[in-house]
Amino acid sequence: MAKKKSISKNDIITWYMDYVLEHGSNPKTVFAFAKMNNFDEAKFYEHFASFNAIEKGIFEAFFTNSLNALNNSEDYKIFDARNKLLSFYYTFFENLTANRSYVKHVLDKYKKDLKGLKMLSGLKQHFTTYVSELGIQMLDIKQEQFEKLQDNALKESAWLQLLLTMKFWLDDTSASFEKTDIFIEKSVNTTFDVLDIAPLKSVLDLGKFLFKEKFQMN
Repeated sequence: MAKKKSISKNDIITWYMDYVLEHGSNPKTVFAFAKMNNFDEAKFYEHFASFNAIEKGIFEAFFTNSLNALNNSEDYKIFDARNKLLSFYYTFFENLTANRSYVKHVLDKYKKDLKGLKMLSGLKQHFTTYVSELGIQMLDIKQEQFEKLQDNALKESAWLQLLLTMKFWLDDTSASFEKTDIFIEKSVNTTFDVLDIAPLKSVLDLGKFLFKEKFQMN
């Protein structure tokens, strides 16, 4: 049988996930993996440098596929930051659920410490960039160093929240993972309620007003 002349990144990801689920382990070598799926080993390296790179790429693909689906929705485009993030969570976890057997296989043994997991590093980069571009309203303080610190804190807390939700989902035994859906709604809404700076802005505005008035009276 002639070897496949053209293979995509998604082809390799699909074959790799199937192999892991069927054998319970990674392929022994790239050569054996390529031979099993009837393509030249060199084609593998056009997309990935190693099996570890595939594992990282799989979670990046979950993110990309979720965001692409959302960007094709006219409703999503007019959502505010809160509802965009909620929509992302629901779509992302639908993708995880569609591949739950694989995700549980690779993450279950690490779920107590997902934060430092290298296979999630690409997902973190994509997700934190996404969060920073949502336009979440923060305190408008004209100081570059503070704004950078505030942005980093937002991205890191958002990442920790996603990891916490993934751990909850891994442990969820409810039908259709409905408890995860409830957890998503409550945790995302709580985060935005905490971030609601309108009351703090009012306090700051009042403080500025009183300071100005006191200065003028003196």
